[in-house]
Amino acid sequence: MTTATGGSSDFIKNLGRMYATYTGGFLAFIILLAILEQVGVPNRILGYLFVGFTIVVYAVIGVMSRTAEVSEYYVAGRRVPALYNGMATGADWMSAASFVGMAGTLFLLGYDGLAWVLGWTGGFVLVSILIGPYLRKFGAYTVPDFMAFRFGGNVARGMAVLVLVCCSFTYVTAQIFGTGIIASRFLGMQFEVAVFAGLAGILLCSMLGGMRAVTWTQIAQYIVLIIAYLTPIVILSTKQYGIPIPQLTYGNAIAEITAREGAMLASGLATAGNLKPHIQPFLNYTPLNFFGIVVCMMIGTASLPHILMRYFTTPTVREARQSVAWSLLFIFLLYFSAPAYAAFSKLEVYTNIIGRDLTQVRPWMFSWGELGLIQICGKNAASIDAIVAACKAIAGHPGVVRLQDFVINTDVIVLSTPEIAGLPYVISGLVAAGGLAAALSTADGLLLAIANALSHDVYYKMVDPSAPTVRRLLVARILLLVVAVASAYTASTRPGDILAMVGWAFSLAMAGNFPALIMGVWWKRTTAAGAVWGMIAGFGLCVFYLVVTRYFPGAGVAYFGMSSLTNPATGAPLVDLAKAMAAPGAMDSWVLVSHPLASKVGWFGLTNIAAGLLGMPVGFLVIYVVSLMGKEPSKEMQAYVDEIRKPRGRTVLQEKT
Repeated sequence: MTTATGGSSDFIKNLGRMYATYTGGFLAFIILLAILEQVGVPNRILGYLFVGFTIVVYAVIGVMSRTAEVSEYYVAGRRVPALYNGMATGADWMSAASFVGMAGTLFLLGYDGLAWVLGWTGGFVLVSILIGPYLRKFGAYTVPDFMAFRFGGNVARGMAVLVLVCCSFTYVTAQIFGTGIIASRFLGMQFEVAVFAGLAGILLCSMLGGMRAVTWTQIAQYIVLIIAYLTPIVILSTKQYGIPIPQLTYGNAIAEITAREGAMLASGLATAGNLKPHIQPFLNYTPLNFFGIVVCMMIGTASLPHILMRYFTTPTVREARQSVAWSLLFIFLLYFSAPAYAAFSKLEVYTNIIGRDLTQVRPWMFSWGELGLIQICGKNAASIDAIVAACKAIAGHPGVVRLQDFVINTDVIVLSTPEIAGLPYVISGLVAAGGLAAALSTADGLLLAIANALSHDVYYKMVDPSAPTVRRLLVARILLLVVAVASAYTASTRPGDILAMVGWAFSLAMAGNFPALIMGVWWKRTTAAGAVWGMIAGFGLCVFYLVVTRYFPGAGVAYFGMSSLTNPATGAPLVDLAKAMAAPGAMDSWVLVSHPLASKVGWFGLTNIAAGLLGMPVGFLVIYVVSLMGKEPSKEMQAYVDEIRKPRGRTVLQEKT
């Protein structure tokens, strides 16, 4: 594979057969583990086999795809066919936030969680129409490459690198956080150790082969994650409604949830203040924040460097467009299923957990409770004794699990659904392997984007333009390792929930990159000064808003979306939320777990997840005004812009390697 992936047409022609064989082998492996479960092999061993097998396969692909060629390391030799680039983009895109966090968000937020689905899906339309093909026609290795060429030098390049590193580092930290959750649960590791174990898998996939290794690994990871995501809900749909298409039975599940909600209210298993109807809109987000998140996720998708760089790998501009269409199809398969996953999971919780006697709580819950990810009566559900003691401390408690007693972290919903539904453990292991594949695939792309920008744009273009190929690749690998370790350390501090961290990355990319990219391609009058000042203004405002609302809540901001929460131990409503969050000790943990997406707001009541909605318009305005104040770009540069916008013809930038 080392030489074949270097450019052999035979390798490209045999991709279909190789990945079909891989898929068949993976399905056979699942069947083997199912047989082992039936003959009594312990669950812990099955978990190790699932996680270990998949990581070993990814690592083997990564090592076999090692390369010493610059173009192969940065853009996979620009030989990736549209179909497979679309599949790799799907894996690169469907991160731990999509696989682990999105259905959990829909579980907790109901209708309001659709903001994330709508935004992320629509973003690829913008990529296809406005940006992706034109960057491929330009012929860059990185997004800062385009910025430097279009806007004349290292100032624009440096600003683009800063934006790239900030948004990608935030994003990759969320992915490593996801690997830590999975490894700590299914491998029995301490969370702080588990994040570094996940890091080792990430580095094995990307360090030696760069984009070439990441591409072929991500295709394998997509196959695992989509099988893992669909299998539980196909089984539940068949089991409950006799139809193995959960998207068709999703409406039946919603109807049962609605009926169950009414029954819980009538029986006292839920309170009106605690139960939020699954299908009622704007209970968690105001309309401003709902549509703000839609816009930020959509435009952020079209601005993220690790997504845009995937379109540098196709042979032609036409295949870049085609790969966007394939990306949408492969992403659609998961996103179309996420609402159904959330509905089936909520129905299982309402059926199998709410109303259950405290002494009959199933043991699977204790593993998550020990990690602080499931709580009952305000305490970690680590054992029967802990649960009973916590609930007995509440006056008049009926001795059964009520909705107001049960708190589950959004990042646990998908991973725990097979256990909640009583499915065989092999299904739980499969879902864990899928979540790990999603986190690893996105982390690979993000780390590569950061390391490539630092090694190619900073070291090679700005520090040592005469550096030989061997030194350039050595620097790239060293920087990849440094960034990876820094990300893992940050993730080990548990900085926040996965989806919120990802949301910040989208806003940062939207505010810092989108105005300059769009104006650079579509307005020939855009000047270098205009672009640089626009990036500084938009990105700076977004960072300021995020930092103030996140870390200085007393500076004129308030908590949003949390006013309807109640203390799970007493049932009393929270009034002074800022005081509750600031108090040392127990309040922090359960408020975060209860509603991690209830973020802080400031100006105009805007959640900080949608901070890009402030930064992006400022960026466009500054670019426009400053560009009009300066001398228009040279005729030669305007001709280059015209050439970039043509669907055919030569690649504008011919890099010498």
